[in-house]
Amino acid sequence: MQSSRVPLPPVHTRRAKLAAMDSAESVAPALPSRLRPAVQRVADALATAPILAAQVEVAGSALREAEALVLSALGLPRSALYADPERVLSMAERAKIGSWLARRSAGEPLAYLLGVREFWSLTLEVSPAVLVPRAETELLVERALRVGDEFERRGIALPCALDLGTGSGAIAIALAHERPGWRISAVELSTAALALATRNAERHGLVNLELLEGDWFSPLGERRFHLIVSNPPYVDADDPVLHGDSLRHEPRAALTPGADGFADLRHLIDTAPSHLESGGVLILEHGAAQGASVRSALVARGFAHVVSHRDLAGHERVTEGSMN
Repeated sequence: MQSSRVPLPPVHTRRAKLAAMDSAESVAPALPSRLRPAVQRVADALATAPILAAQVEVAGSALREAEALVLSALGLPRSALYADPERVLSMAERAKIGSWLARRSAGEPLAYLLGVREFWSLTLEVSPAVLVPRAETELLVERALRVGDEFERRGIALPCALDLGTGSGAIAIALAHERPGWRISAVELSTAALALATRNAERHGLVNLELLEGDWFSPLGERRFHLIVSNPPYVDADDPVLHGDSLRHEPRAALTPGADGFADLRHLIDTAPSHLESGGVLILEHGAAQGASVRSALVARGFAHVVSHRDLAGHERVTEGSMN
């Protein structure tokens, strides 16, 4: 994947970040000395942090985030909030909570602080080496399960599925967990991401998942699959969204292929037919405004039954086509 020198965020964004950090750090010394009041103070700080104002994750659930942040920082189970809400916090504990609060209020994803994220009701390890799995990607899993089930109805007892650019392994692990009879392969270029995906697969005891290191189809030779899925980088390198507070902490290579945000989608569409069985299906996640372009590229490459599916926000998010 192409990498580029990332310009500094706009001045107003940097000022907002600094203001948020100053605000969060000023709360830390004043954190109450008992557990439940400290959680509430953190929730109040998160709800008013300027950088977090537009994030849905915080907008309706500041208290839930605060509980997760405080408990994880202290290494406590959630039951502690009910069993010992008046637990006295040491100065060191309050300092750690304050540090985490400052990082979160400056825009760092909660999942990176906690080290885990739930996807498809599965707990996955995450780190800054991978994208934080998002709810809209579950639509890709839903479509893959339906397509694979249709293959089984047609008499293919063990459908073969491939996940390209697996990152944390979220898509492949969800498929392998839901359909233990399928044979799932996943490819990832990043060594750090692949190691994390391997740990996630081991966490869930998956024996039907093969993890391979490489660039897209490169480690697969001439192997073919009934189903290929991918959530590739699809943002233009100069898109302002990359410098916004919601994405700037996540790995750039997993977000953008370079100046042409459509480059990886185009490569997958052009190359997938050489790795699909007859009637095999390619399913791609893409940007909210890329549906028409993906459909056109699939049709031009000879795919049939091309259709896009909308996420819960009403955006065209996933597009698929079959190769006859």
